[in-house]
Order: sequence, then C-alpha cells, then structure tokens
Amino acid sequence: MNTIKNKMRFAFLPVLTVAVLLASCNKDVQQFAIPASAPALSNITLDSTLRATASDSLYYLLVKKASLGPTNFVNLFKATTVSNQYTLFVPDNNGMKIFINAISGGLVPLAAPDAVFAGFINAYIPVSSAFGLVAYNTIPQVYDTASIPNVFPNFPVGTLIFPAPSVPFLTFRTFPSKRTGILRVNTIPMTTPLNVFASNGIIQHVATMVAPPAQSFLWNRINTDVAPSTGLTYLKAAIIRADSASNAGGTARPGVLESALSNAAANLTVFAPTDTVFQGTLTALITQGLIAQGVPPATASAQASFLASTPGVFSNPALYGTLTATTVRGIMVYHLFSNTAFTVNFPMTATKYPTLLNSAVPSHPGVELTATFTGAFVSAATIKGLGNAMAANILIDATAAPNGSSDQFYINGTLHKITQILFPQ
Repeated sequence: MNTIKNKMRFAFLPVLTVAVLLASCNKDVQQFAIPASAPALSNITLDSTLRATASDSLYYLLVKKASLGPTNFVNLFKATTVSNQYTLFVPDNNGMKIFINAISGGLVPLAAPDAVFAGFINAYIPVSSAFGLVAYNTIPQVYDTASIPNVFPNFPVGTLIFPAPSVPFLTFRTFPSKRTGILRVNTIPMTTPLNVFASNGIIQHVATMVAPPAQSFLWNRINTDVAPSTGLTYLKAAIIRADSASNAGGTARPGVLESALSNAAANLTVFAPTDTVFQGTLTALITQGLIAQGVPPATASAQASFLASTPGVFSNPALYGTLTATTVRGIMVYHLFSNTAFTVNFPMTATKYPTLLNSAVPSHPGVELTATFTGAFVSAATIKGLGNAMAANILIDATAAPNGSSDQFYINGTLHKITQILFPQ
C-alpha cells in the first residue's frame, strides 16, 4: 500500500508540536490599551447610563435579573474604583427582541410590545441564564473600537464567567474583531451607538445577544457526534490512533490531542472531516494501494470498501504499517489551529495560514482559507491543504452547538465540518 503511504506521509513530528499544542492551552488573555485619543470618561456610571437609556431598557432588565445571581451587576456597574472598569457589549431593545424571539422559538413575535418582552425576561429567563449572559458580555477592562484588532485568528479577551473555579484566572473568552471591515464580537456585528463612555467603563452595542460558548469541550463534540454521514466517529478514531504514537504500548488514554481538545484552557480551531469524507477517501486510497500490489481492481475495491466501512479502520492491525500513529498524527495536527477562528473573520481572497503542523515544520505554507459573504455573514467558505487538488468546503450552518456544522463554539475553541481530509503534502 505504498500509494497510501506516499499520499499520507508526513512522518516527522518533533516534540515541538506537542509543546506548542500544550502551550496554546495556557495563553494569556489579550489586553487592549485605550488609545491616547480616547474621549474623556463620562461622569455617570455604567449603571446610570444603562438605566437612563430607553433603548437599552430590556438589557437593563436582564442585568437586574442577573443581579439575583452570584454577582450583583447593578452594584458592580455603579462602582467607580480603578479596579472596577468594564466594557459592556449591550444589545439594544431591537437586539434583545431578536434574541428573545429566537430563544422562544418564535412564540414571542418581533412586533410584540416591549412589555411582552419584559414579561418574558422576568418569567422565563432563569437567574442562572441571565447571570451567564451578562457576565459573558462584560469585559473587565476598558477599550474603545479603535483598540479592537483585525488580526486573524482572533485574540481572546477574558469575560466575567469562570468555567472552572478551581483554575485561577481561567475565564470564558470572547473575540472582538474588525476583520473584513465589520466590527464584531465573535460572529455578532456591533452597531451604533458605539464608544458610549461612562465613569467606570464603556458600552458597545451589538446587533443581538453574544451567546457564551456551549458549556462543553471540543472533544465532547467529537466524542459524541454520531449523526448519519456528517458525524465525527472516524475523526475520533483518527485522533485516538494519532495519540497512540506517544502512549505507552499504544493504548494509554487520553493522549496529547485528546487531552488538549478536552482542556478548558485550550484555544483551538478544529477543521473536522465528516464520516462520509473519511470513508470515501480511505476507500479510494486503500483501493489504489491494493491495485499497486497486483490485486485485481474489482477485488481491490471490494476489500477497500470493507476495510474502510467503519472507524475501526484506524485500529485494524493489518493497516498499522500504513496508517501509522505518526502519519495519522501529522494529518490530524494539520487540521488544527492554535487559536479560535470564526468564519466571519476568514479572508475574502485566498490566504495561507499556519496550522499546528508548523510548530514542527515552520516552513510549511499551512492551509489556504477563503470566505464568501452575503451581507455581513458568510454564505460559503473553503479550506485547501497543500496536498489537495481542490479546496474543501466548510459546511455552513452556524446553528448553535451542537446542532450546526460551522462556527461551533465551545469553551476551548471552534469546530467547522469540512468536505475533504486535508493533506499537508
């Protein structure tokens, strides 16, 4: 099966790859400095500013509901000490209506009076949910729109949610950006008015609620996604096989990749080939390898289909010499970024970006990304590996995790399903 070996060969992955992968789990949260030209702060507090702004009344009602939880945000937003300076991402009443219409399944129509939306907040949004939403949309530092970067992948900014209280300073992250000329927080556009300064911070408005990540990890999604055809059972098996390269006897779990994908402090992006992609690609490659060994094409095709028919292809001893743990690891790290990447921040012209493979092979050109926008949102996106003849499509469906296939946002990063396995050479 030399054909498979030649296609999938990338057998040298120094310890540096593992070191960088683990280092990506412990990056400091990005801090943004206020430009010297920033307007002077107002002499009224964030609380007073929200309370006095009629168009922010629904969000302020959510703040009051959230204040029944672990943190009294009303009091917090009144404080004016040096240690109490915040940026608030606030959906105005129109943005709150969009959010409530969505979470009510359309039962609260957009045209309903404000009082109906207020009643929904009071009656149907639990204190714990209100707390999580307000805490996630509160940043414990002040910066205006001029300070928001346009780099890619995005810099994380810590919020007031602590997913693991036992881990000091670990918070849920949010990702402000002005890539593609549009100010956003994660995937949500920012709207006017912006840079509303108060004595203890700043208010930035957003088109609708910026939702926290799903409260699970990338590995949880990979481990449990068994959807017909578009599931990730082969990806799970490939990661376990890749990890066996460094595990004693090839069986100890979890390994490096699984551990990183399960680590709350990680900040990763996974480009995830679906089960159909793995099965089709492996069948074709195994068929080619068998034919090269002299097996008749019809027989080779039947044998390959059988061998690749389940994720067990990665744990089949007959294929260990071809699907070596080191080879599979090389393929897997080529599908990972060491930062969170949302499709709305992809370039509009094909541009190359490094993957985790570049920690072992710095000169590798990485992968090539591009996105097509319809209005403010992505309608198509692609990723191309160096060894792929054509770019793979990202399956665009940004429905909140775990129900979508793109921009699936978790505590430790994002996941996008793709239509090809990416080959680094």
